[in-house]
Amino acid sequence: MVKQELIDRSPVRFLEKATNGGLQAGEIGILTSKKGLGKTSVLVQIGLDMLFQDKNVVHVSFNQQSDFVMTWYEDIFTEMAKKKNLNDASDVKADIVRKRVILNFNQDTFSASHVIKTLKALAEGGIKTDGLIIDGLETDKLNETAAAEFKSYAKEAGTIIWFSANTEGSTLANVLPEPLVKTVDAVVHLAQKPDTIQMDVLKFRNDKVSDTNLKLDSKTLLIAEK
Repeated sequence: MVKQELIDRSPVRFLEKATNGGLQAGEIGILTSKKGLGKTSVLVQIGLDMLFQDKNVVHVSFNQQSDFVMTWYEDIFTEMAKKKNLNDASDVKADIVRKRVILNFNQDTFSASHVIKTLKALAEGGIKTDGLIIDGLETDKLNETAAAEFKSYAKEAGTIIWFSANTEGSTLANVLPEPLVKTVDAVVHLAQKPDTIQMDVLKFRNDKVSDTNLKLDSKTLLIAEK
């Protein structure tokens, strides 16, 4: 019951509402913004939402301390439970941790094929990757070739993949290179405004993108409606 409440009230429902149900298996999305605006928070919310639904999530980090990523999950889970007044959610937290895998890679030696090989090894060991989050990959490593490799893997494995990328741009034409934009299914951008952090869906498949009316709560960094 508690888990279903977390699913029903998840901030990710707002993002899905704005994007006709959100990404589906076999699709790739990229979350962009200037550094430090909350991309990791959004990715963790997406990861937690999949975990609530009993899906296996692999979170790839380039910080060599797994505790850094685990703290994000702990803090965001606490905020979600607190915001929904779910005081008995601790059992759910213990249950979902077993479906989360954190992998650390070195930026200098990173390659899509290396990550995919690792994911396939996990699958052979009985751990299917339903959701893959790659947070903090350097911009020059997140190129059209890498995206195409991950896209092929996502379709083959039935996986949803989200990346984050730092950018100084604010429109689809300047947040990412055009070949990369064409390869991915979604581009969501965080933009600093005077009183909030606005979430703009710059691309979602070939759908016409309209005002999504989304923001990040300034205190909790949870996805919210304006």
